[in-house]
Amino acid sequence: MVFYLFLLNLIKKHKEFIGYGISMAVLLLILRWAEYHFLFLKSQTEFYIGLIALFFTLLGVWASQKLTKPKVETVVIEKEIIVQKNLTFSVNQIELEKRKISKRELEVLELMAEGLSNQEIASRLFVSLNTIKTHSSNLFDKLDVKRRTQAIETAKKLELIR
Repeated sequence: MVFYLFLLNLIKKHKEFIGYGISMAVLLLILRWAEYHFLFLKSQTEFYIGLIALFFTLLGVWASQKLTKPKVETVVIEKEIIVQKNLTFSVNQIELEKRKISKRELEVLELMAEGLSNQEIASRLFVSLNTIKTHSSNLFDKLDVKRRTQAIETAKKLELIR
């Protein structure tokens, strides 16, 4: 009973605020109904077109991932390679003379093995880039290879470089 009287007293005091609250709630319900009516009942065609577009977009993404997936998987196997350093390495002079490799070409070959580019080799040896290209071409002919990596590998097998 006391609670009822307290509630009545509260309503009388704040009648204006409660009226505003109820009217705002009613207006909000009307706006939500209008929004629903506009989105789903008036714009059904656009809504369904949007759903179909979303479906085909997802289908396209799925199909592109299936079609562009590589057929062969590359497996990387890491193996420890034990390299024994030959502390008493000496250049195979017989092979150098047989292939007629000059000292400058041997220097270029060693710098190639270090992983330097032609420009870096030219800078280090204080010669032009064309000179390095000529030395490289001569080395490729003398070692009977076509690429730098092949030249380095062949030179290591022939014990021309470390």
